[in-house]
Amino acid sequence: MLLRYVALPTDRVRALQAGAVDDYGFAPERHISDGDGMPCRHCLRNIDAGKEYLILAYRPFPAPQPYAETGPIFLHAEECERAPETDTIPSMFRATPDYILRGYGEDDRIVYGSGAVVPTYMICGRAYELLQRPEIAYVHMRSARNNCYQCRIERAHTDM
Repeated sequence: MLLRYVALPTDRVRALQAGAVDDYGFAPERHISDGDGMPCRHCLRNIDAGKEYLILAYRPFPAPQPYAETGPIFLHAEECERAPETDTIPSMFRATPDYILRGYGEDDRIVYGSGAVVPTYMICGRAYELLQRPEIAYVHMRSARNNCYQCRIERAHTDM
């Protein structure tokens, strides 16, 4: 089993960039980046200083339910290329010392006991351990400081 880090889906991002409402029913806010700490959840790169970006409420779950957290994320205001799904932690995340990893079941609910703050250099190993558990369908990587959604980590099987 390999891992794959998964960015937001392009169709959803393009709709938001075109003015679709966020998961609270509001139009995304537009701002200009100062170049410090505005990570786009689609290309998984920081938004350069002087570039326009969006702040919006995002729920990384298919439907509202008690465990479907909604929170703020940033996106480039203009189209950007989606980050490739890879088994290597995207470079944007490497400068931060740690993240929360939390496992979810097929029902999109938290698997209790799976959540922890994990040092960045241990993310791949901990995600791999969590995804070995049959009750865990996927893992969220979230900010250890503000609990903001960063990306999803899934199983990636190969035929080798």
